[in-house]
Amino acid sequence: MNYSKKLFLFLFLSINMLSFAQSTPQTSWWNDAVFYEVFVRSFKDSDGDGKGDFKGLISKLDYLNDGDPNTTTDLGITAIWLMPIMQSPSYHGYDVTDYRTIEQDYGNNQDFKNFMTEAHNRGIKVIIDYVMNHTSSQHPWFQASSDSTSAKRNWYNWQKTSPGNKGPWNQQVWYPKNSSNYYAIFWSEMPDLNYNTPAVKDEMFDIARFWMEDMNVDGFRLDAVKYIFENGNTLEDVPATISFWQDFRTYYKSVDADAFAVGEAWTSTDKVAPYVNNNGLDFCFEFDLASAIVNTANNGSTTALKTQIDKVMTAYPTLQFGTFLTNHDMNRAMSQLGSNTAKAKIAADLLLTLPGIPYIYYGEEIGMTGSGVDENKRTPLQWSNTSQGGFTTGTPWRAVNSDYTTKNIATQQADANSLWNKYRKLIALRNDEIALRRGDYKNISSSTSSAFSFLRQYGTENIIVVSNPGTSDLSNVTISLTQGGIAAGTYKLVELQNSNQIPVTIDANGSFSNLNISLIPAQSTLIYKLMEPAAATNAMQTPIFSVYPTPANKEIFINYSSDFNDEIAYQIYDVIGVQIASSTLASGQKNFSCENLSSGIYMLNLSYNENHEVFRIVIQK
Repeated sequence: MNYSKKLFLFLFLSINMLSFAQSTPQTSWWNDAVFYEVFVRSFKDSDGDGKGDFKGLISKLDYLNDGDPNTTTDLGITAIWLMPIMQSPSYHGYDVTDYRTIEQDYGNNQDFKNFMTEAHNRGIKVIIDYVMNHTSSQHPWFQASSDSTSAKRNWYNWQKTSPGNKGPWNQQVWYPKNSSNYYAIFWSEMPDLNYNTPAVKDEMFDIARFWMEDMNVDGFRLDAVKYIFENGNTLEDVPATISFWQDFRTYYKSVDADAFAVGEAWTSTDKVAPYVNNNGLDFCFEFDLASAIVNTANNGSTTALKTQIDKVMTAYPTLQFGTFLTNHDMNRAMSQLGSNTAKAKIAADLLLTLPGIPYIYYGEEIGMTGSGVDENKRTPLQWSNTSQGGFTTGTPWRAVNSDYTTKNIATQQADANSLWNKYRKLIALRNDEIALRRGDYKNISSSTSSAFSFLRQYGTENIIVVSNPGTSDLSNVTISLTQGGIAAGTYKLVELQNSNQIPVTIDANGSFSNLNISLIPAQSTLIYKLMEPAAATNAMQTPIFSVYPTPANKEIFINYSSDFNDEIAYQIYDVIGVQIASSTLASGQKNFSCENLSSGIYMLNLSYNENHEVFRIVIQK
């Protein structure tokens, strides 16, 4: 079966399967996204100065998603998180000196706008890192604030005498300057803003408006959300900070109702949840779940992961949490996994089939390594086995990993069994199976604790995942589902990666018991779709249509695999199954207008005689 990109083909017996017999979770566009975290400095250099830039990023957007369903050389991601891109004196950018200007190493504001246009043309959403807790010590605000008579004095926290208290990890937080002391929770050169001063809040909120309205970004990744306010010696997670983010949500939704913000609260699940619940941020990253996924891939034990996902599913609004393996602050996943590709593939399986909004750190798809100091975790992306890994024609800002000659994108794209191709196929599956994106999560019990099995369910769509992260094959494993909410009847489980089928009977309780899976190979994951028998048979047939482009703007084109003499019927549905349009194509007609469709994701059902094919299409105006 061909898993090419976002338009991976999935078939139904009839279009009626798009109607929903059950209630479905309330989710948003970001639940449909697979995010890719980009460090612009290390992505692609366009001018030979050794530093990545927006022109370089634009030149490689087709690698992330080229919009062509007939190619298999792009990952198929649908959203990008850009690490800091604002003017800063540091390589990492988390100490900003100008919030409305692009970092000069990366280009200028027009370069960024060009990037946004190109990304949106491919149906890619973009969020940017917004550092609201602190600025650079070189920011003009702080430079002015250091004068005790300045109007900006109260934009930062100054004390005549240092309170002397330590930070959450026993670090220094008060620093002397000009016969006073200022507060900086992370580093002396990143002083915290003082949000007790209303003008600070007004200005920082207006900067968010600037990036949404003037620069067209789709949302924000918010750094260090735990530290906005302090209460005496309590320097994190105070109620005023929770309230601040609720206010920020109200503000950015007033500017753009479709915008979102994801927070970095690097702490335990129970402490993260208040930042999301009660109209807080749209979601936060789930660090405990990330550790559980990597640990399961590393040691083969499923117990902690099962416990953590159960905890996560009750902690937040439905599916509103960010999933990942590692990010720019953590030792890279492949370093934690001992450079074991089989373990890295299991980690990818879990990341892209479990609930939540998945984020992939650049280079993770080829198993880049990096540990220790932060710069080692943020080395240039390894594009090819040519000089400097194809990243630059000059001297890179940080040395390219020495293994680039054997571990690079070009080499792995050519290897059907590579980690890169594993990611590409999993992303395609997630993009095209709504149950993997927006589906609820239900436990499925197994005859062995070595297997991890669960149901992702969205309306009548049911995906069953059975994973064996251990190093030994599992034979004759039985799985059982209680109160699955599936209509009683006879079905087949069709394995979406190899087309194997297992018959299954769903009882009056929507359940099944002791379903036998003869073999789950070591360090592998089986992904089944529950289908009625006829649909399962049709799903194995050769497709007769292909659809392009995606995203589309004015027209959708259809290719036929044979000559048709009769009309082709088509219906267009939105992602929750509501029919938007219905018509027919005359014999020989190969296009129809989509000008009346708003930007978004739709399902296109094509019918010819007894053949039914459904495609996922993206409209971008």
